[in-house]
Amino acid sequence: MGRGWGFLFGLLGAVWLLSSGHGEEQPPETAAQRCFCQVSGYLDDCTCDVETIDRFNNYRLFPRLQKLLESDYFRYYKVNLKRPCPFWNDISQCGRRDCAVKPCQSDEVPDGIKSASYKYSEEANNLIEECEQAERLGAVDESLSEETQKAVLQWTKHDDSSDNFCEADDIQSPEAEYVDLLLNPERYTGYKGPDAWKIWNVIYEENCFKPQTIKRPLNPLASGQGKSEENTFYSWLEGLCVEKRAFYRLISGLHASINVHLSARYLLQETWLEKKWGHNITEFQQRFDGILTEGEGPRRLKNLYFLYLIELRALSKVLPFFERPDFQLFTGNKIQDEENKMLLLEILHEIKSFPLHFDENSFFAGDKKEAHKLKEDFRLHFRNISRIMDCVGCFKCRLWGKLQTQGLGTALKILFSEKLIANMPESGPSYEFHLTRQEIVSLFNAFGRISTSVKELENFRNLLQNIH
Repeated sequence: MGRGWGFLFGLLGAVWLLSSGHGEEQPPETAAQRCFCQVSGYLDDCTCDVETIDRFNNYRLFPRLQKLLESDYFRYYKVNLKRPCPFWNDISQCGRRDCAVKPCQSDEVPDGIKSASYKYSEEANNLIEECEQAERLGAVDESLSEETQKAVLQWTKHDDSSDNFCEADDIQSPEAEYVDLLLNPERYTGYKGPDAWKIWNVIYEENCFKPQTIKRPLNPLASGQGKSEENTFYSWLEGLCVEKRAFYRLISGLHASINVHLSARYLLQETWLEKKWGHNITEFQQRFDGILTEGEGPRRLKNLYFLYLIELRALSKVLPFFERPDFQLFTGNKIQDEENKMLLLEILHEIKSFPLHFDENSFFAGDKKEAHKLKEDFRLHFRNISRIMDCVGCFKCRLWGKLQTQGLGTALKILFSEKLIANMPESGPSYEFHLTRQEIVSLFNAFGRISTSVKELENFRNLLQNIH
């Protein structure tokens, strides 16, 4: 079957070359070239190139990051998958088995993780319980020790902070449950059609920045767009300010990354005994082949690399937060917690050594009043996207959608938090800057998904090169 598709795509490539005036002497592009020939060199609005990212991710970062994400601290994520959609009521729930999520039983989650999502160590847990008790009494207890009073300031939750780019779940809700991410992997579930289309269409059309004069759908899956409309669209996109342009590229990159995951973990064969998951080359080509996507596919992949750089820079910038001696990846297993913190810091120092980090200082610069308004618009648009995840009809897709949007939102919070910017450069972040355990778990797992996508692109490139 692979050779049949290869022949067909090769024939289409030859027809395109002839119709575009290149002459018969030009050999048809290979399947790999049609997906990847434009995915090289420097990225828009960046000083980094694709090849540098590939080498850094695939050989220096990816293996260690996967090991970290398999640890107890990062594999358990608390999520409310029963929140109602805030925008429309006609949600068709996916009834397929592969759409289901299996939550954890209470005894499966380490006690240290269940204690509270924002407490980092045993000492902090004990101190904060005094503070919470004082809060429940509704009065300030002046007899609290100085150490406890300090804990009140240090471990305050900032769920309503203006720094947050996501609307997070209330994890204290009875409907919020822990999920083992390793037992509920992101992969193709069969969720597609009008309901899935509606989610992405609302994200692109109602939340990405788009002047009313532009008629072409922002949703890159929209079909029937000719070359003239495509060129007009991208001329308009390039004419946007760097922040609004970046917003579109981040959403497009996230969309592309998810599509890479679904193509790489596709249900290839099913029997009554087992299911076989693997790389679906045809599915990958339908989403990223330059001809089949009317030139959109390679652009999507370059946006994936742009997203990678944004999240990579956030991890580099937040290193001092995790270096604080009072911070632990607290699960209650002291030896394992210490080993995981060492591995975490190794990874973050490796990330910091990356030579071509994205410069976030190019965002929200210029006139302070205008920059503040633009940043607030950017933040509110992204918060809205995080709310749309509760409208996804496939629970497994909803789980990974919520996790990855929260992870990206946390990265944006790190990059643009006034608290972090004001206190980071010399002495590290003050205790005014805060990350909950949910934010930490989503931040690293979301980057782990992007890192996996970059690695999978190498696998797909090799598979496509075997198609003649």
